[in-house]
Amino acid sequence: MRQQAVNFGTRIVTDDIVEVDLKRQPFSVRPREATAVESHTLIVATGARANYLGLPSEDAYKNRGVSACAVCDGALPRFRNKPLVVVGGGDSAVEEATYLTKYASKVHVVHRRDKLRASMIMQERALGNKKIQMEWNHALHEVLGNDKEGVTGVRLKNTAGTGDKELPASGVFLAIGHTPNAAFLKGQVATTDKGYIKWTKPFRTATSVEGVFAAGDVADDYYRQAITSAGTGCMAALDAERWLSAQGVH
Repeated sequence: MRQQAVNFGTRIVTDDIVEVDLKRQPFSVRPREATAVESHTLIVATGARANYLGLPSEDAYKNRGVSACAVCDGALPRFRNKPLVVVGGGDSAVEEATYLTKYASKVHVVHRRDKLRASMIMQERALGNKKIQMEWNHALHEVLGNDKEGVTGVRLKNTAGTGDKELPASGVFLAIGHTPNAAFLKGQVATTDKGYIKWTKPFRTATSVEGVFAAGDVADDYYRQAITSAGTGCMAALDAERWLSAQGVH
C-alpha cells in the first residue's frame, strides 16, 4: 500500500505531529523533528488506543495471552477450549465475553462492583449464558504466567475486602474502553463526550472545521475494525479532494 502511494507521487514523512493550528487557512502542522508545513486540508487518522490497567504483569504478557480485542484474537488456538478472563463491566466487556464463549470453555467476567454498567439487554445476555461466570467485587491484581506458556491465570483482589483469589486462564481480555489519539488537536475540532472526533455530515468524514476530515478509530467508537478504518480513510481522501476542487485549489 505504501509503495502504491509512493508510485502516485505521495511524499511520506515519518514523524509525530505535535501541534496543529486550524484557526487559519492554510493550516499549520508542526512535526516533532522538522519545521512546520502548511496545508489546505488535513485528514486526522491517528486512531485510538485501548485502555490498560497499567500492571507490570499485564504489560509483560501482551500478545502472549493479554489482549484488548476479542474479535481480533479470540479465535486463536491458544484460547480455544480454555478458560478466559474478561475485565470490565460495560457493554464492551459483556459483548466481548459473549463473543468469547464461542471458543472458550468458560469466561470469567471480572468486575469491581456487584452490578454491571452494561445495558439491560446486554446484562441479560451475559447472566443467562452458562459459559459466563461473574466475578463480582473483584479487580485484576496480577496476570500469572511463564515464558513457555504465556498467560496461565490471574490473581484477583476482592474490592469488598473479603479475600483474594486465583483463577486458571489462558487469556486475559481488557474491555475497559479506548482513548482516541486526538489530544494534539487541543480542542480545535468538535468531539463527543468520549473524546472522539465528530463527523458533522451523515455518511461524510467532514469535521467541525472546514477542510479537516477524520478517518478510522479516532472518529469511531463503535466498530473499531481495520476494514472500517480503511473504508473511512478512502472516504476522507475523496472528501478532501472534492473539498479542494470546490475551493478551486489544485
